Amino acid sequence: MAKFIDQPMVIEAVGNKPKIIEEYIGAVNSDNEELSIALMRSPSGWVEPGQTPEFSEYTIVLKGMLQVTTEKRVYEVRAGQAIIVNAGEWVQYSTPSEEGAEYYAMCLPAFTAAAVHRDKE
Repeated sequence: MAKFIDQPMVIEAVGNKPKIIEEYIGAVNSDNEELSIALMRSPSGWVEPGQTPEFSEYTIVLKGMLQVTTEKRVYEVRAGQAIIVNAGEWVQYSTPSEEGAEYYAMCLPAFTAAAVHRDKE
């Protein structure tokens, strides 16, 4: 049966600055544990702790630049570009550039706080 989603749910973000996460599909807004899709808006200078999630994350940048740091490389993902980070891979996301970033993140299976495994601070 189809499930209409009237609006996203705003989820509190982790990091050093306020970031807006609007989950359209996922464990929080649509009770879907198979996949999550969220629109992210990160300000300039935002950084979150590193993590080793149990889900793969597929990211498409709409505006600005998202910095994606893995154990092997630092990627600067710009508007019109995308990146895939596989489940079990250590990653840290940040928006160090002046314009910040706006991007869609899709997680498979869906994002949950229990499955993200953030680094201890």
